[in-house]
Amino acid sequence: MGLFNLFGKKKKEAVVERSADPVETGSLHVTVLSDLGNIRTNNEDTGMFYKVADEQVIRAKGYLLLVADGMGGHNAGEVASRMAGEIISREYFKHANNGGVEKNLANAFTLANKTIFEKARADKSLSGMGTTCTALVVIGETVYYAHVGDSRAYIQKGDTITQITEDHTYVQELVNKGDISAAEAATHPKRNILTNAMGTKPDLRIDTGKCSLSFEANDRLLLCSDGLYDYFTDAEMGALLKQGALKNVAATLIGQAKARGGHDNITVVLAERGDASNEPENGLKLTRDVDLPKLTRDADLPIDPSDEQL
Repeated sequence: MGLFNLFGKKKKEAVVERSADPVETGSLHVTVLSDLGNIRTNNEDTGMFYKVADEQVIRAKGYLLLVADGMGGHNAGEVASRMAGEIISREYFKHANNGGVEKNLANAFTLANKTIFEKARADKSLSGMGTTCTALVVIGETVYYAHVGDSRAYIQKGDTITQITEDHTYVQELVNKGDISAAEAATHPKRNILTNAMGTKPDLRIDTGKCSLSFEANDRLLLCSDGLYDYFTDAEMGALLKQGALKNVAATLIGQAKARGGHDNITVVLAERGDASNEPENGLKLTRDVDLPKLTRDADLPIDPSDEQL
């Protein structure tokens, strides 16, 4: 039991660090996959899916999906991304839903930023560490987001893929000013220069909001690090997202990113809104525990919610 992290050092020849078989929880299907890529010798990405064990909490606070892409010398990047995931998930589910989902996410991001920044100042070996962080909360058909940096979240409905978040990068600022086009930004040599990152300064710009599109049956959500989207147009990613089961789609996306260069770590979190009337009877069930929040590794816990053993 515990949170589902994808991080840690691996030998360069390792293909995939960790993968999760698709998780079925209610009508939400989720898979998480992370890879070193072709160049890096350790993975500074963190990919997570969180749910709590109590159905009342789920109705109020939903499910949390998160991708963080760490940066810094030695293993500092993976420390920062791991801290972001752990702090945000804990703080978001820890407190009552006062002020709404967006405010709770912003508060969690703020605390994570402060904690990472202070740890980097206190430990010289971690000096300069930071991380991007993109989180989605799914409550019914509503998707909320909180975002820092240049990891991304998308929603796909039918043949249309829509980017939910906006990059905090130098080239995105150029696009916003009208100096370059979005197409030019995609291949700009400075496209990976961040203007905002968690843990690098005391104050943090946090984008929060609610996706304007409803998350309905057969729609899909994608969270990913720049190691993925750097190699695809939106149209290419949208076409791949439609092709088959989530786990296969995640593997295909990562495989093609590596075939096209794989210069960075690559992390994918995919979620699909299924049709509840067609849910398989043997789908993994929610777990219960008196100590909330219970952050579960769902693939390991096929416990029926009617089970009263705690």
